[in-house]
Amino acid sequence: MKFYDCNTAPSPRRARMFIAEKGIEIETQNVDLSKGEQLKPAFLAVNPRATVPTLVTDGGQVLIENIAIAAYLDEMFPENPLMGEGAEEKASVLMWNALSESHGQSVAEALRNAHPAMKGRVLPGPENYKQIPELAERGHARVGVFFELLDQRLQESPYLASGRFSFADITAFVLCDFARVIRRKIPDECEAARDWFEKVGERPSAKL
Repeated sequence: MKFYDCNTAPSPRRARMFIAEKGIEIETQNVDLSKGEQLKPAFLAVNPRATVPTLVTDGGQVLIENIAIAAYLDEMFPENPLMGEGAEEKASVLMWNALSESHGQSVAEALRNAHPAMKGRVLPGPENYKQIPELAERGHARVGVFFELLDQRLQESPYLASGRFSFADITAFVLCDFARVIRRKIPDECEAARDWFEKVGERPSAKL
């Protein structure tokens, strides 16, 4: 296997944390997005969508989405199942991962539609799109909703999907941490979410 990472971007950080939590040793190559290495012919030959994370399996399949990488690795390395066990827990992991992605990606929406460096590069991938300032405003509003959603759930459960740490927690944690780029953080009044964030942040995988 070979893992294509970027040590400064939130999306590959999710896969990096997952790999660390599973205790898997995988050959890794960093793709420097700040230098546009994802758009160079060498990487496009691996992933024409020009996105990270990318995992090339031993069988030669190229996986370019976090959910696919996580599902594959959890199946190949079943010890410490981060995608859940049993129908209900697996469904809960997928549900909370999807909710976290849907709401948490508003951080990127706010950043990419406002930051001068993102002009003409609003979405990852080979295509270029113009910034829409209104989407930056909407992104900030949705970040607040995301924090409230997490807090409501974490008042009921120590982790998002169930009583144990899962891929859903990785997704939500990375997106909450990434909110610092738009100068947002979990509000003080969201005590359950703040406690959870600090707890996850103490895991060795979160420091990678």
